[in-house]
Amino acid sequence: MSSARRPEAAGAREKLVATALPPGPVVQGREFVWTDADFSRVQALIYQRAGINLHDGKHAMVYSRLSRRLRETGYTSFRDYLTWLENHDGPEWQEFVNALTTNLTAFFREQHHFEIFATLLKSRPASTPWRVWCNAASTGEEPYSIVMTAFESLGNNASFKLTASDIDSKVLASASQGVYRLENLKGLSQERLQRFFMRGKDSNAGLIRVKPELRKAIDFLSVNLIRDDWPFKEPFDVVFCRNVMIYFDAPTQRKVLERIHRVLKPGGMLFVGHAENFSESRDLFTLRGKTVYERR
Repeated sequence: MSSARRPEAAGAREKLVATALPPGPVVQGREFVWTDADFSRVQALIYQRAGINLHDGKHAMVYSRLSRRLRETGYTSFRDYLTWLENHDGPEWQEFVNALTTNLTAFFREQHHFEIFATLLKSRPASTPWRVWCNAASTGEEPYSIVMTAFESLGNNASFKLTASDIDSKVLASASQGVYRLENLKGLSQERLQRFFMRGKDSNAGLIRVKPELRKAIDFLSVNLIRDDWPFKEPFDVVFCRNVMIYFDAPTQRKVLERIHRVLKPGGMLFVGHAENFSESRDLFTLRGKTVYERR
């Protein structure tokens, strides 16, 4: 899930019992048989694995994306594929999660956050070390925007380290490469393009890569927000968790917020998405600006 992870939200799925549901109607003309029971099983599995609530109206999206997995794995029915998935704990689970998450992101998305972040960085002595976590890294636009803001505010030699994570292994690999089409960076100023990117030549014309110093400031790793196995040893000064938790139900949101609270320093700042509101967690965070919270 910002960058943002974008499956649609719906109610909690803990009580789904896929095998107890009737098969439901079969849509004709499709490559694979696809029933309401198949969809309900997918809803239950993605909720259990990633905390994501798929909206009941997402039949077509799920069918389209998981059909690719059936072709890749050689299964001829969703029923058999899902049964196999339920009984195996291997790499196909990652492919399943990757297939059902969409990544919408852009450089300096929600610009006001980066202005607030820059002010925060300048509020301490330049020698102060910073540890920041971006937990919806997607294809890298958000993490690199964070580091660009840090370098502009503190200088390239600042003691600044960003941890960038995502549940989707494929987008995380893309983010680590830091290569983009120039046409997708039209919103960046020429000054930023010259300072932080290298243009491709010859066969790489039209492509642009982040400079090594930008990439070196980031550690990329896979983190599932709903699992209690986060690998962090030291607390963070700032966490960016933007446009992720609106796709979790309320109990899952609360669990994730409690874990973020544990890995943030007292007084640390949490940046969330424009549609996210955690006023019911006032015991954990205090609102300090537009979708910006301070750890209590």
